[in-house]
Formats: sequence, structure tokens, C-alpha cells
Amino acid sequence: MGGVKVRIQGHPILGAAPAGRRVTITVDGRPVAAVEGEPVAAALMAAGVRAFRRTTKTGEWRGVFCAIGRCTDCVMTIDGVPNVRTCVTPVRDGMAVATQTGLGKWGVDDAGD
Repeated sequence: MGGVKVRIQGHPILGAAPAGRRVTITVDGRPVAAVEGEPVAAALMAAGVRAFRRTTKTGEWRGVFCAIGRCTDCVMTIDGVPNVRTCVTPVRDGMAVATQTGLGKWGVDDAGD
């Protein structure tokens, strides 16, 4: 992970990217640069992160699928709350994001389970 790599500056439907301030979120204990107010999924993808959770049965990786908050492929544990849809959750400075396994666990970083 690391700094900001790629962001869409002008979207044909959404228009220009909002000018937010640069902030830092923590993803699985590592700092990731982000733009305040952008979706968590966008910040992760800009940092090169594509896998957000593992499935319960097979342990397969999942990431962004619909990107509009309808499915649950992009859920992660954010600030101790599991099953948060990262595609519709805005970044705020200092938030703690953790890779989720299965249904996740409340109040813990379950990236290693």
C-alpha cells in the first residue's frame, strides 16, 4: 500500500472530482493516503488494494462489484464495525479499516482470522 496512485478527475456522469483535503486512514495497520469524503473503496483502489474480504466457505477474495451499495462484496470492518459497504462509506481522517473474513466480528480487527 502507499500513496495515492490514480483517481478519476472528471467523470462523464458525476462531473469533476470534489476537492477534499488529504487525510490518512489505516488499513490492516498500515497508513493509506486518501481524500476526505471519497468512498473508502475508491481510496483503497487508488492505493492498489483490490481485495477487501474473504468468503466464509472457500476463503476466496472479494472486492468492488456493483460499487453502488447494493451488494456486499466490498464490505470490510471499519472502526470495529463489520459488514460496512466501502463503496458508499465516505473516508474521514483516522478511520481504521480492516480486511474482513466471513461475517466479521464486532470491535476487533479480524484480518488474521
